Amino acid sequence: MQRYMTRQAIRLVVGVLGAVLVAAAIAAVGEPYAQNLPGFLKALLAHLIQFARLDLGVSALTGAPITQELGNHLPKTMGLIGLGAAIAVVVGAPFGLLLAFAPIRRVLAPVIQIITATPVFCSGLALAYGAVVGLHWPVSINAPVGAAVPPDQMLPILILPVLTVGLAGAAAVQLVLRQAAARSSEVPFRVGLKRMGLRALEIEALYVVPQVAAALMAGAREIVLALVSATVVAEWVFHRDGAADLFVKSVALADWNMVAILVFVFACLTFITDFAGSVLGRVLAPGGQR
Repeated sequence: MQRYMTRQAIRLVVGVLGAVLVAAAIAAVGEPYAQNLPGFLKALLAHLIQFARLDLGVSALTGAPITQELGNHLPKTMGLIGLGAAIAVVVGAPFGLLLAFAPIRRVLAPVIQIITATPVFCSGLALAYGAVVGLHWPVSINAPVGAAVPPDQMLPILILPVLTVGLAGAAAVQLVLRQAAARSSEVPFRVGLKRMGLRALEIEALYVVPQVAAALMAGAREIVLALVSATVVAEWVFHRDGAADLFVKSVALADWNMVAILVFVFACLTFITDFAGSVLGRVLAPGGQR
């Protein structure tokens, strides 16, 4: 276990260092003298040194320090991801564990596949439509980001983005669990356990479910990527002034300093989640393979 954790820690460090290099390369693109290879390499080295000094620079659009922009926008996005993750586990885990049982999996898997194939953008619009028609909420779609929100719109502004992100995460959660259940149904020890007199339900509950839970931890990276992708869509659809929306605007307006730092932040979130999920998955299933 110690060797495994060491390998995963090395992967984490290498991933973070790679993210720093990618961020410096993105930031270097915005320098006016980086029009040729020598100029680009000079700009790349300058930004690497700048990052080593923990100087994130300033936004090319607003002129404000990037740390200030992150402080204004990042907590909103992280809160949305966190609340969406909670919904993803509450909704997706029961479905995934239910599909761990082979008879149910054969019946429900095609239906679940159709539902989870729905694009996040369509899910967000469907939630907004249901809120307007069913609950008579005055939901405004794709209004100007940062616009003043009337008091009667505060509830949908808070709930609908969280549900959009949470349902996208739930789809990723159940997919990871369903794939793990399908793999576990083919392992050779099942035949031996049946010969020992254990019923299929007992085998599923005592042996398969722990393996599936470990797979959920090991698949944390894919789940976080789904949550982050859904957050970008949700912030744009429901005009939330978060870091994901800031990333889209920064790319569109060529604010490469801001793009670089946001890429680094989201990459580090993914790497750290992957590290924690891999270690927890190994604890739950010591003999598992990654």
